[in-house]
Amino acid sequence: MNGYDKDWFAVDRIDDDTYIISEYRHWEETHCYLLIGKARALLIDTGLGIRNIAEVVASLTDKPVTAIATHAHWDHIGGHRYFPDFYVHESELDWINGKFPLPINVVRDMVMDRCDAPNDFDVAKYELFSGTPTKVLRGGEVIDLGGRAVEAVHTAGHSPGHMCFWERDRGYLFTGDLVYKDTLFAYYPSTDPQAYLQSLRKVSELNCKRVFPAHHTLDIQSEIILRMRDALTDLDKAGLLKHGSGTFDYGDWAIQL
Repeated sequence: MNGYDKDWFAVDRIDDDTYIISEYRHWEETHCYLLIGKARALLIDTGLGIRNIAEVVASLTDKPVTAIATHAHWDHIGGHRYFPDFYVHESELDWINGKFPLPINVVRDMVMDRCDAPNDFDVAKYELFSGTPTKVLRGGEVIDLGGRAVEAVHTAGHSPGHMCFWERDRGYLFTGDLVYKDTLFAYYPSTDPQAYLQSLRKVSELNCKRVFPAHHTLDIQSEIILRMRDALTDLDKAGLLKHGSGTFDYGDWAIQL
């Protein structure tokens, strides 16, 4: 594979036509996923945008690519500018049209936080992605890649329009920021702890065989969804599933409310 910054991107293969594209030089260790069908490909999240993820994708497939974000936070749509064909959830349309709830200087600080950035990267030129999607999603849509179908599952909580992507035939669940091993963030004003629990209940009903998170370790099993669901259920019963309750640590994961 040639033509992309191998010092910045790491590429791993899940199966013959599914790849993980990771950015390990930032503390968030962001993972994007390339799913290749017979007719076209789907790129789930586009990362930080510090380097051109389209160059990685071009080294893996020559099929037309649709970009889709689990949600419209800066570390998931940073490379969207390279993909004119992209989908977004209706609840986050405003975020990609100049109404993201954080000022650009705060976002730039987060881009550089614990980041081993390339020497030629100028964060002062970093901008939040904005654009017009080719399709607006509401959840429940099935994306046909040609012999390969992926369902968009609306899983609000971490953000209003957060989506997981469910590939029923392979048992793959791409969970974005809903499920990963580390501290889950549900304390921002734009988060909703009660919706987070409902989304965990929703995905816990799927018969997923493998979980692919957007951050940190890839050594994660589907049973963690049930543990997260049950832990948040207990917090809810105790009246603690709300903003300001603090951080609750469960060993291999935690949640900040």
